[in-house]
Amino acid sequence: MIEVRNIKKAFGGKTVIEDVSAVMKTGQCNLIIGASGSGKTVLMKCIVGLFEPDSGEILYNGKSFTAMKHEERTEVRKEIGMLFQGGALFDSLTVEQNVMFPLNMFTKWNQKQKSDRVNEVLARVNLVDTNKKFPAELSGGMKKRVGIARAIVMNPKYLFCDEPNSGLDPQTSLVIDKLIREITTEYNITTVVNTHDMNSVMEIGDYILYLYQGKKEWEGNNKEIIFTKNKLLNDFIFASDFLHDAKEMRMLEERGKVPPGLDLEGQNPQ
Repeated sequence: MIEVRNIKKAFGGKTVIEDVSAVMKTGQCNLIIGASGSGKTVLMKCIVGLFEPDSGEILYNGKSFTAMKHEERTEVRKEIGMLFQGGALFDSLTVEQNVMFPLNMFTKWNQKQKSDRVNEVLARVNLVDTNKKFPAELSGGMKKRVGIARAIVMNPKYLFCDEPNSGLDPQTSLVIDKLIREITTEYNITTVVNTHDMNSVMEIGDYILYLYQGKKEWEGNNKEIIFTKNKLLNDFIFASDFLHDAKEMRMLEERGKVPPGLDLEGQNPQ
């Protein structure tokens, strides 16, 4: 579990994050959403220690990360996996070498142990027999799955995903969402996802933190978000007429008033 307590962060006198608190539970997909410039990335960087908050506290499983010395933070970071927005794979390294990189950095395992672990996580993300391929030979979705494999190769307790569906088509995005949820549940990880993808919000949002101009405007889950009356959140999530109508339809379905499968006109689809 990760706790964020009253975090504030400013740059050059401009406050970017102001008094944000949240509890991100283990075994859940915890999403941070908001418009560009709302502070999502800054908050995530504060949580992982890339930025130092001006005030407030970050706790990992009840222990204050904010108060830790460098050596203690290093131990926590060994338990963190990162999936970067662009995949951040090394172009000159094979898939196997990319995934093995953290093992080379942080373990004293022999080559067989490392190879076995790499094969295990590649199989988990459905990339068997891709070991010797280079990133240039992979599709966008495959690159993201390699990134996920690398993020979990150290068997982390915490997984951070920065825009995991960026640049992917809708169908591939759903595959990545499903994989992130499965891994979160199977390995009992505390997963934190920074996203603009509203499909992700609705599919895997066990906990959703909505930031507006650096402040916590709303929190809840993917069921509660359908019924929210928060205007700022509704304007952000359901901005188009189509999504607004979809929200209305889902609300009716959740209340049991409209059988699933009917369109907005109340007629059976062809």
